[in-house]
Amino acid sequence: MYVRRVELADFRSYERVAVDFDPGVSVLVGQNGMGKTNLIEALGYVATLDSHRVATDAPLVRAGAASAVIRCAIVHEGRELLVELEIVPGRANRARLNRSPVRRPREVLGALRMVLFAPEDLELVRGDPSERRRYLDDLLVARQPRYAGVRSDYDRVVKQRNALLRTAYLTRKVGGNRGQDLSTLAVWDQHLAHHGAELLAGRIELAAALGPHLTKAYDAVAAGRSTASIAYASRLGDGLTPDREALQQALLGSLEERRPAEIERGTTLVGPHRDDMTLALGDLPAKGYASHGESWSFALALRLAAYDLLRSDGIEPVLVLDDVFAELDGGRRDRLAALVSDASQLLVTCAVPEDVPAALRGARFDVTTGSVSRAV
Repeated sequence: MYVRRVELADFRSYERVAVDFDPGVSVLVGQNGMGKTNLIEALGYVATLDSHRVATDAPLVRAGAASAVIRCAIVHEGRELLVELEIVPGRANRARLNRSPVRRPREVLGALRMVLFAPEDLELVRGDPSERRRYLDDLLVARQPRYAGVRSDYDRVVKQRNALLRTAYLTRKVGGNRGQDLSTLAVWDQHLAHHGAELLAGRIELAAALGPHLTKAYDAVAAGRSTASIAYASRLGDGLTPDREALQQALLGSLEERRPAEIERGTTLVGPHRDDMTLALGDLPAKGYASHGESWSFALALRLAAYDLLRSDGIEPVLVLDDVFAELDGGRRDRLAALVSDASQLLVTCAVPEDVPAALRGARFDVTTGSVSRAV
């Protein structure tokens, strides 16, 4: 799989730009703030319908414009697919596949499989559980796009259930009849357990599949200085298996148990939206114990593990390294270059070309404010 062409209109700093890529290595060179990451962000949006930098779509639209458009031509197994996305803040986004409208934007997921490593990924190790949950869920969708629907359904149920609990909480505070407010809670419990069990099973299976790839990737990046591991950490307890029926029953039991606390706080306290992922180096948790260099290597290993897992599934994703090499010493740079040099398509961004190992200096693109040109 590779991106043959990307066109942007009113996306971030670009009024209009078109870039043609080839398979193999492409290096985007430009000073910070020139728009290298904006281009990468657009490709990531095609792959995930989300930005790795901001939580809402509004910042993606160029100042003064009403909407932004991304067009991306992707070649997979000799066939080309054109994905077009229109981003309209405050309204539903629109999508087309091969110029034909689709009912929902998520129907384009799977057209572009991409693994992106960016400086923000340090938060996978040091940040909140939400960062690690997002990592797992994005990888789930990359492997099996149907999980986009599962995640959407689950998020909708949690939102509706929270609204009901919040109403009950407020009614209770002013002395109202909370029983009436909670009359439909049992129905939402069933929906949450059903969709939550499906999402939870997928995450448990994924964490188990990812483990060996993570250990191998960290060992390669850090030259065997420690052993990295990953485990899914559910509020339901340890030792869970991806048995959907058992998970559904466990969720229902936990919902019943936590009912008083949920009513007291006015929010849903049970479900995969409260879970985490345990990252460890040797016997110690990476968060709080790993040095800056170890945390950086761990975050990189998580992305490389995702890349290797997709390849083992028979999916050859596009690999993107956004401003990575400036943070690595010479040894780590060379080891990383050896790990990724055979990627079907590798996109690298940098401010200083010399930061990129010689083995990865492929086609060069110079990025300046609002434009991208291929170096001769």
